Amino acid sequence: MTVALPRALRPFTSRTYTVLALAMCVSVFGSGLWAVALVARVMALGGSAVDLSLVTSAGALGAVVFVLLGGVAADHFPVTVILRCVELCNLTMALTIVVLTWADTLQLWHLALAAFVFSGAVGFFYPAYSAALPRILPPDQLLAANGVEGTARPLLQLAAGPAVGGVLTGLALPGAPVLAIAVAHAVALGFMLRLRVPERDVAPAAFADAAPAASPTGAGEEPSARPSALRDLLDGFRYCLRTPWLLWTLLWAMSAVFLFMGPLEVLVPFLVVDRLGGTVAGYGVMLGLYGVSTALGATVMASFPMPRKYLTTMIWLWGFGTLPFGLVGSTHSWWVMALCLCVFGATGGAGQVIWGTLLQRRVPGRMLGRISSLDFFVSLSLMPVSMAVAGPVSRVLPPEAVFWGVAVLTPALGILAVVVGRMHRDQAAHPLR
Repeated sequence: MTVALPRALRPFTSRTYTVLALAMCVSVFGSGLWAVALVARVMALGGSAVDLSLVTSAGALGAVVFVLLGGVAADHFPVTVILRCVELCNLTMALTIVVLTWADTLQLWHLALAAFVFSGAVGFFYPAYSAALPRILPPDQLLAANGVEGTARPLLQLAAGPAVGGVLTGLALPGAPVLAIAVAHAVALGFMLRLRVPERDVAPAAFADAAPAASPTGAGEEPSARPSALRDLLDGFRYCLRTPWLLWTLLWAMSAVFLFMGPLEVLVPFLVVDRLGGTVAGYGVMLGLYGVSTALGATVMASFPMPRKYLTTMIWLWGFGTLPFGLVGSTHSWWVMALCLCVFGATGGAGQVIWGTLLQRRVPGRMLGRISSLDFFVSLSLMPVSMAVAGPVSRVLPPEAVFWGVAVLTPALGILAVVVGRMHRDQAAHPLR
């Protein structure tokens, strides 16, 4: 007797997907360890909020610099090779930081370089992973697969990773969290070595509007052509500019990331320590709760069919989910701050599942790597600026003004994106059920 798996778990009937998912889980767990290890190392070196701001902005810059190249690579090179190189790079960088820590020669610029490399590796990982999913799963399982990622990533990167990192930070062994990062990426590399992904799309009909999108520049297909990397990038930009729902979602995401990422990554740790009298471990626990809520939002969304009004549902979840963010900067209660971040995380996780599936269903397979990387690039392009200015701005404006400004502006910009991008009309014309 065959037992039907719940909708959210059906992708695991594929062995290839299972290996890929396990590798992804271990890798993002290592990223979660890094989030706390970085804060702990900066503080151990006597760094301030401005120092942490500069180090984290270096990491964001790494993603921005490499993500577009990652998209081109995902469309033209074997994704298995890309994913293996990413994990090998992460392993090497983590071991380097461990050695520098044990030799007592670690400096802030070393941490900035490590953040740059780790984030740059993510710039190659994300497009390759996204491009691999439609090659190994049928269209009706893509929402569930994105739900798995949307559940595992926050649970491991924002919950388990920081929680374990906080515990390891308290050990007598210097650099214990970074050593654990090296182990995580070594295990992920082992899984990647067992991965076999088809290098051509097996179901081009899976894309809802593949026919009109197959030639975004108006030209015919040229299967034998080998365009340059620059031409590939320009093709991706042209497709984005001629696709209103994609263009206005990316513009909104770029603005939203600029508004909330700096306060979230740079200011919240110091609010926990300085205002609430907490510790780095307490900050790790708060990140953990935030991650659990993000995973819960992703799981709930993945357990249902794609919403009929998928574009507006996604924007409303992301935009209005930031309203509680204002309380983060004004409360003196650890639990109130944690609850606000949980609401922010749950709505963000649910919206991300819709977004990942939307790209895989409506973007043609031959361009999915580039569009995924363009999504990543546009979303993160202002992240280094946001992190770089968060520290200095916190010395001019009180936290209440910063966080409430984010809470109000983000949904207002979401409304603008929906109206100008005519998303109501677009989702009615392109149903995904």
